[in-house]
Amino acid sequence: MTRHVITGGAGFVGTRLAADLAARSEPVLVFDLAPPPTAQANAKFVRGDIRHVDDLRVIGLGPDDIVYHLAARQFHAGTPADDQDAWFGDVNVNGTSRLLEAMNRGGARRLVFFSTDMTYGSPRQTPVTADHPQRPLGPYGRSKLAAEDLLRDAATEFGLAATIFRPRLISGSGRLGVLAKLFGLISRGLPVPMIGGGGNRYQMIAVEDCAAAAIRAADLGCPSGAFNLGSDDPPTVRELLSATIARAGSRSILVPTPGFAVKRALAFLDLIGLTLLHPEQYEIADIDYVLDTSVTTETLGWSPTRRDEDIIFEAYEAARNARAI
Repeated sequence: MTRHVITGGAGFVGTRLAADLAARSEPVLVFDLAPPPTAQANAKFVRGDIRHVDDLRVIGLGPDDIVYHLAARQFHAGTPADDQDAWFGDVNVNGTSRLLEAMNRGGARRLVFFSTDMTYGSPRQTPVTADHPQRPLGPYGRSKLAAEDLLRDAATEFGLAATIFRPRLISGSGRLGVLAKLFGLISRGLPVPMIGGGGNRYQMIAVEDCAAAAIRAADLGCPSGAFNLGSDDPPTVRELLSATIARAGSRSILVPTPGFAVKRALAFLDLIGLTLLHPEQYEIADIDYVLDTSVTTETLGWSPTRRDEDIIFEAYEAARNARAI
């Protein structure tokens, strides 16, 4: 029987994926540094670090396993100010390398990998297709691109079948991340500054749609290649935030700003250690940025089910109910 092994399975996407797989009565193994927030029937937890060979040996990867590789370092409050390429690369690149070695040893040949749209950098055109040049703007995107390169090498070296997903901003109930400051302003009825005038589109993808795409890829034997994940017909930033403020019953107003000046100010704050947003986050904040998901739909038979307006409001409501904002 196929076993589903999820690295980083206690994270936001991993928790949803484990629950959806367990609901199909299939065996699931969650591999992470900490246990998932809720236990799932049919799901076993193994504590471990993806960088450590001995921890990976405990999993006992074999030919019947499908691996979903979600373990990664992302931007958060603990991101160091210096030597960020090494910090991200330690897990996102070196950890991926250790995982691939363990898969090769055990004969596991099927992998679903969550990369990022940040490997594209600043888009040359929109919608952005999966064959768009990959020119990351910063260390996180560079680390994910290096991990993708390792997967392509493994396909040649030992026949790995790897489906690579590049999602836009993943959100939904239980996710804060880069949206925490925005939600805090809305909950207090304070003015909400936008980077630019808000006429650009900033696409999202629901966590449940990410899990559905991963399961669909696994069911098809992990088709090799890169696939974009994003919502259909995303609204402009102004439309999205206006709808969120209205649904929240907030008194907040949107404040357009000169994007260039704001980004230079954010760059200065980042330089002196008072980071509000990281360059990979704010440099594309006023750019029309939509991923083309047509190849994902054609190849996997997948399509997004959630609208950006509902995705962000569910995240806001969950944060407010949990008193996280």
